[in-house]
Amino acid sequence: MILPCLFVGPTDEMGRGVFTSESLEEDTIVEIAPVIVMNGNDRKLIDQTLLHDYIFEWGQDQKQCCMALGYVPVYNHSYKSNCEYEMDYNEDTITIKTVRFVKAGEELFINYNGTWNDSKPLWFEAK
Repeated sequence: MILPCLFVGPTDEMGRGVFTSESLEEDTIVEIAPVIVMNGNDRKLIDQTLLHDYIFEWGQDQKQCCMALGYVPVYNHSYKSNCEYEMDYNEDTITIKTVRFVKAGEELFINYNGTWNDSKPLWFEAK
């Protein structure tokens, strides 16, 4: 499920990102995306490719990884994100939800650390 008001568009600094054409209230679920779960051996191979930057650690012990479908791989990171994501290990989905009011035309961001307001440094330089 992806809200019909979401679209992928160009960004000034990050290539492309996910935007909304309509204003969104806080706590709005904007996407529920299925994921493809892979084991630790697959993860070692993926870590040697560009896809490393698009996968999520997966499972309670985080020994697996997953590739999310839908727009999830296109959401950019921000330490001041306006969305958060939640993983459902039983349903093999990732849900994206707003954490504040988002204006029409605004880019939607998630925090790659897993918690929308987590400010610890990432594995790459981010804004």
